Formats: sequence, structure tokens, C-alpha cells
Amino acid sequence: MIQEEGSSSGPSSPLEFLSWMQLSPGLGSPYVWLRDLKSEDRGLFLIRLIYACTNHVASGSIKNADTGLEFISHLASPVGDTVQRIATYFSEGLAYRMVKHLPGVYKALNSTKISSISEEPLVQKLFFDLFPFLKLAYVITNQAIIEAMDGEKIIHIIDLNSFEAAQWIDIMRTLSGRPEGPPHLKITGIHERKEVLEKMAAHLTKEAEDLRMPFQFNPVVSKLENVDVESLGVKTGEALAISSVLQLHSLLASDDEILERNSPAASKNLQKVVHMKPRTLEEWIKVDMMNAYMPSPDSVSSPVSLSASPKMGSSLTALRNLSPKVMVVTEQESNLNGCNLMERVTEALHFYGALFDCLESTVSRTSIDRQKVEKMLFGEEIKSIIACEGVERKERHEKLEKWILRLEIAGFGRVPLSYHGMLLAKRLLYDGYNIKEENGCLVICWHERPLFSVSAWGLGRYD
Repeated sequence: MIQEEGSSSGPSSPLEFLSWMQLSPGLGSPYVWLRDLKSEDRGLFLIRLIYACTNHVASGSIKNADTGLEFISHLASPVGDTVQRIATYFSEGLAYRMVKHLPGVYKALNSTKISSISEEPLVQKLFFDLFPFLKLAYVITNQAIIEAMDGEKIIHIIDLNSFEAAQWIDIMRTLSGRPEGPPHLKITGIHERKEVLEKMAAHLTKEAEDLRMPFQFNPVVSKLENVDVESLGVKTGEALAISSVLQLHSLLASDDEILERNSPAASKNLQKVVHMKPRTLEEWIKVDMMNAYMPSPDSVSSPVSLSASPKMGSSLTALRNLSPKVMVVTEQESNLNGCNLMERVTEALHFYGALFDCLESTVSRTSIDRQKVEKMLFGEEIKSIIACEGVERKERHEKLEKWILRLEIAGFGRVPLSYHGMLLAKRLLYDGYNIKEENGCLVICWHERPLFSVSAWGLGRYD
């Protein structure tokens, strides 16, 4: 390694530097050798810096955390290799966690930020285009619905996040080819933006007219956690299917809101905050470390611990009480619902590292679309995972084994996904991607890393 002249007392390697950094806050500008690191050494160094900074942020060592973030800034890049890009957004998340305790600074930094709601259609479209995951989920979901609806004349599909018309255009074309003629199809679309649903309705209505298929679109403008079951318009005689693609996990944040509001200590804590003297940033972060190091639940929760999720439980029970012939659930295969900050950072590094690797292998580093999806989607999700706690932390994901428990407790029974559905999905795979069968469910992987799960559910234990 190359060192600056006159710095013989400093570290001679990245590993030595990490130890030295913890004892020497305010080190100033990085050594020249940091900028001259080879790609592999730089990547290893950046990952270890992220872990070191996470520990410093969580423990309240602000000066050390600031020093580490400064070093990351000299090595990371939103247009660099995979690790450089990841480090950019993880360091941003850690920085936001620090400044969130200074409300004026935090609001100033976000004063010109476009609402994430307005960005949602764009980033969802980019994610759909750049990755095969949603296409695979739609193909598997549609095949499960078609098989469950064999012979049905009136079909009602509830789409818990209605934004991509392509999914339902495919199923309409398949159903229209039935020898006995197309069924009457009703699709209830749920989305919090009216214009998204209007666009969806226009596309699907035109397709139905071209296919001469009886069709009705029922728009429900609402967040999923606020949906009134009555607004779904489920009627006697309809064969019901429910599609949930990356939606159910959003209910976990609602559970935190309920728990915080109903906590016996909530009002007392609020009174304490009102009457306490203003805290410095360092004092706030020292309090924050209590949350950061709180142990997370086991990766597989018991029925008792799952009962602490009232909103999730009541929502799943309400969906089950609609008596769907099939409900198909796609969720992120990661464990990001824990309380411990370091555990979340570790899990997020693995999960998002795989997503960034996917793009590195298929899309140019200079692609504007790639930069947008990384910043506007992955960057915002990483920020939520790292910087936010309580109800504000929207990105909460759990692995398939826990979704199985939750759905079974709500009264659902697993419906094995067909081999034919897996074959259809495999046609969309390209280098690096594969699909595995797991307990009658399908897991979509990047190489051997599971990233998304798709499972089908019916009434009772097994339909």
C-alpha cells in the first residue's frame, strides 16, 4: 500500500485502518492509497466500512461514524461497480439515520424531494423492465388462477396492487380462448392513486372490447391497510381469486402503529419527551442505540409471537373470509422485519447486493434507467430499512417460512403450484436466474440466492 509522506504512524492496510479509525476520530482526508485500491480490495474495504459505521451510528460514536462516512464517500460511486453503488446508498441511509434526530436539518434536506408516491409508477415500470421477477410472478400467478378457475363462468380477480395492465391482458387472452367461450371477468384494482387505476381501466376495457369479452373494472382508491372489504364488491356466485404481488408486507408497518398507539407506556413516554430539555444529536443517537441493538425475533416466529401482528392477522382473516378459490402471494425472500439494526444491515447487504449484481451483469453502468431504479427504488428502500424505526419503517420483509405460518394461522391452506406454471415461467429465465420448488411453492433466485417467493393458497388445510 502507498502512504502519504510523513504518515508512518498510521495504518498500512485497510484492516489496520479499520481498527485505527475506531480509536482516532477526525482523521481528516483519506490516504492516497485508499483511492489506489484494487477493485476487490476496495469492495472488501467498503463492506467493512459499512459494518464499522453501522456500529458507530448504533452506539452513538458520531465522530467515528462521520469519519467512516467520509472515507466511504471517497470510495463509493453511484455509477461504479456493484459494491461502490451499494455503499453509496447504505452510507446515505446511515447518514439519514443520524440527521433524523435534527428535524430542521432533516426537513431541509428533503424540502425539494419529489414525493415517493409520485415516483412509484415510474420506478415500478423500471423494475418490471430491468428484472424478470415481476414477469415471472405474473406468469405463475396467472397460471394458478387459470387452473383454479377451470369451468367457471363468472370470475372476479382482486388485485391488491393494480398498476401493471400486462398481467391481466395476458390472462384475458388466455380466458378468451376457451372452447366454451370467455367467462364474465371482473377485476377489482386497489391503488392509492386514482390516475393509475384510470389508466389501468382504460387499457383493460379496450382489450376486453377487442376480445369481445364481458368485462368490468372496479377501482378502489386506497392504501391496502385502509381498504374496506365492502368496497371490493364481492358477490355471491362469483369465483374469486386474489393476487398479491409484493403487497402484504406493507401491513407490518401498520402493526407497529397499532402497537405504539396502544402501548401502556406510550402516553407516559410522550409526556417525558414534551417536558425534557432539548437533546443534542449525540444524546439522541445514544438513545437510538437502545433500538439499534434490540434483539430481533427468531427467523421463524411461533404462533404466539405472530399474534402481535393485529393488522396483518385481521387483514389475512378478512381476505380468507371472502372465500377465494385461490390467493397467490409474491413476497421478497428476506428477513428485514427485525429490530436489530446490524442484523437488518447485514440482511439488506446480501439481498440488495444480489439485485445490484443482477443489473451489473445485464445493464450498462452508465444506463440512466439503471441509475434511476437504483436511486429511486433501491436507494429509498435501503434508507427506510436503515434510517427508520417504528411505523415510519415501511420496508419490512419476511421469508417464506414465516408467511406460511401467518397464512395458515389465518385459515388458509397451501395449494401446490403446478409444474406447468413453473415451465411457463422458466421460459422467461436468462443467464444467472433460476426457479426452485420449495414445499409446493416457488422461489425465484439469482444464482443460488433466493430473492422472491410465490405461493398459492386456498380454503382449509389443503384444497
